Amino acid sequence: MNNKTKGQVEAKISEAIIGFEKEYMGRGPTETKVYIIKDMIFIRLKGVLTPAEEQLTKSAEGAELIKRTRVRLLEGARLLLENIILDITSVQVKSLHTDISTKTGERVIIFTLDQNLEDKFQG
Repeated sequence: MNNKTKGQVEAKISEAIIGFEKEYMGRGPTETKVYIIKDMIFIRLKGVLTPAEEQLTKSAEGAELIKRTRVRLLEGARLLLENIILDITSVQVKSLHTDISTKTGERVIIFTLDQNLEDKFQG
């Protein structure tokens, strides 16, 4: 990580995830926050639903369809996402967890890592 600070690494992950969302999912979030907490990376994305998806959320069936589709899309990109994290942090991803709120348009992505990333930062 070349003596980068925790904030710099969080910012780099944020940039990469925004790029991924735009390129792979077709739309970037309106806001992204990344938190490195011990052996986890917690990412919160706001404003990820497209206008068409927002219309679908008005029914329970539509909301469930969006959740299932978004989870499947992310699962399909799992290797790509793990490589993004590995490239930035030099730490291996153990698992990836995600969920999306069809009420708020917010998505969370949590990576668990094979070591405590927080310990790698100076000071």
